Amino acid sequence: MAVQTLEQKLAILSDAAKYDASCASSGSTRRDSRDGTGLGSNEGSGICHAYAPDGRCISLLKILMTNFCIYDCSYCINRVSSNVARARFGVDEVVKLTIEFYRRNYIEGLFLSSGVIRSPDATMSDMVRIARKLRHEENFRGYIHLKTIPDAAPELIAEAGLLADRLSINVELPTDAAVAQYAPEKKPAQIRKAMADVRLRKEAAREISFGGKRPPRFAPAGQSTQMIIGADGSNDATVLGQSTRLYSSYKLKRVYYSAFSPIPDSSSRLPLVRPPLQREHRLYQADWLLRFYDFQLDEITSVTADGNLDLEVDPKLAWALVHRGFFPVDVNRGSREMLLRVPGFGVKTVNRILTTRRHRTLRYEDLGRMGAAMKKARSFVTAGGWSPGALTDSANLRARFAPPPQQLSLF
Repeated sequence: MAVQTLEQKLAILSDAAKYDASCASSGSTRRDSRDGTGLGSNEGSGICHAYAPDGRCISLLKILMTNFCIYDCSYCINRVSSNVARARFGVDEVVKLTIEFYRRNYIEGLFLSSGVIRSPDATMSDMVRIARKLRHEENFRGYIHLKTIPDAAPELIAEAGLLADRLSINVELPTDAAVAQYAPEKKPAQIRKAMADVRLRKEAAREISFGGKRPPRFAPAGQSTQMIIGADGSNDATVLGQSTRLYSSYKLKRVYYSAFSPIPDSSSRLPLVRPPLQREHRLYQADWLLRFYDFQLDEITSVTADGNLDLEVDPKLAWALVHRGFFPVDVNRGSREMLLRVPGFGVKTVNRILTTRRHRTLRYEDLGRMGAAMKKARSFVTAGGWSPGALTDSANLRARFAPPPQQLSLF
């Protein structure tokens, strides 16, 4: 095989990393560098970083260490039987790329994943060596996210958590049966055990000894996971049910949903077309409602008969259209629980409403200034100077929000 340049490897392995969705850097307290040394710290003098409210990370070097893999997962472009261009970074090459990209102000940190080469332990050991060199030899204080391998030795994952800001372990698919069918070499029980170990180590790192000493921080930005959507027959109720269990059992920061993308020479059991990207978007919206808006799983997934989310309108609006008897809500009297269920009201808007109405009566025009999306909310609320009247119960209310029908093309 011809020797590849660093640029050629980067082109292959950065493109291969695009299938990894679980890439976010919010929530980290970061490693400080108040002594004036160290690269990438966002707490030292002169360093300013921005994070999106939805947890998206901004400017990370996102690569695979290698896209060689000993596993043959049906849905993976990098599976051992796949006919794709292969490349592999050495440990020093990843360290060099990260430092040089940072010095040029291209990135704020590193997201590193990898195919499994030789063995899980050998691969995880190389990833840990990369993080160790960055932290201890290059004195790098930027963000590091490592995609860990659940079959690797626990001590390797433990060291990874001491070096990285966030760890992620993919559950791959929504059900154990789907994993057994499409990725038989991976064991859901082992994946869950690795996630449980990360949670326990993180909790132990918060405990202060009798002498008042704190143990070293362990994955301060927590752990996340990723599920591939649309490769198997799981509906959205199954997907969100799995997410709910993962959040409660392992205290995850995020579950990422990645729409299945058809790949060349794939198994005949896999779909020929990818699911609509709108489905992925609706799952993220429903995930947010479950975590921050006090919705229950059955409330969101019972709106449609097949357990899938409505693709035409967002999950909160879909629920409100089916449960119109709860509306309109008086913004000057309604409970926090009901205000959170008003389409077009976010958590910050509701908090502003609750704070302001203690001092004066809220009028319709106040709500827009507080951040409410009144195009949606106006049909579901009353306020000073505003009542929707019969609009809430009108037969064509859904049509006001659903996208208009489109003429399909034959070509």
